Amino acid sequence: MDGQTPAAAEWEVARSLMRGLGPSWTDDIAAGRRAVLDTYTPLLAKASTDGFAVVRDLAYGPHARHRLDVYRPTASVGPAGASSPASAPAPAPIVVFVHGGGFVRGEMNANAQIYGNVPRYFARHGCVAVNVEYRLAPEATFPGGAEDVALAMRWIRAHIAQYAGEGGADLSRILLIGHSAGGSHVASYLCDPCVRPAAPEVAGAVLISARLRADVLPDNPNAPGVIAYYGDDAARHEANAPMAHVDAMPVPVMTVVAEFENPHLDTYALEFCYRLAKRDAHAPRFIQVHDHNHTSVVAHLDTGDDSLGREILQFLHEINPSP
Repeated sequence: MDGQTPAAAEWEVARSLMRGLGPSWTDDIAAGRRAVLDTYTPLLAKASTDGFAVVRDLAYGPHARHRLDVYRPTASVGPAGASSPASAPAPAPIVVFVHGGGFVRGEMNANAQIYGNVPRYFARHGCVAVNVEYRLAPEATFPGGAEDVALAMRWIRAHIAQYAGEGGADLSRILLIGHSAGGSHVASYLCDPCVRPAAPEVAGAVLISARLRADVLPDNPNAPGVIAYYGDDAARHEANAPMAHVDAMPVPVMTVVAEFENPHLDTYALEFCYRLAKRDAHAPRFIQVHDHNHTSVVAHLDTGDDSLGREILQFLHEINPSP
């Protein structure tokens, strides 16, 4: 199996394990996360290394954590995986991924496979994909994470062409994806008046299992991280969380939750979508990824399980380019 795409039977077994883990996910989230990594890391290690090239550890700012990896496709495929003439490659859409970690932990490469599997998947499907690391609390408090997303986006727009390969990169088709705390930073970057750019720098966004309210409820396992990032003034939690600025969302957004989520995140996602639906008089894209949990919702990408990947590629294909 080395160097090959994981066989369907293997990813189906992994998904079945996630389904079995799901009902007890909130009993011990840390143990559940370890089980997800133990399941998906060896499976991802069997995936082909063909179809993409990567340049690692590029600096987008002055801090040691201002680093990103750029993945580019090496096969001529369109954004939904369709073949295109090798003699005339079109500029590739750009997918930018911002990892999670409860505001106080996390790296763009949690290990040799996890979270790099996300940009790897999109590079295989014809996108230039970027994996972004950012500063953590308590060193970087609100709005530091969103400021780092903004800094990374400026770097990407200025420099991505030199890493994009022969066809180049299409700056009018940037899709910004954030998972968990990374989704909070992405949403704040897009909506919060203290961070958002004067004009949108992306064509669309995907918020995966994002913390859209800064709650410190007793059953929130990441309440200490919320306090470390947003501070201990509960009034500021409400004012600074992405939900407070949802009406300013400037681009199409797809909101994603796992079937088995960390407490309240699915409720907040639905509230976020409801607010956008009221504003726009139509519902935004909302996806619940069956069988998966808060961690496997991204860890399964590039295993052959296309539960979420195909939905994101379709969304990227459908949204209008930015000006």
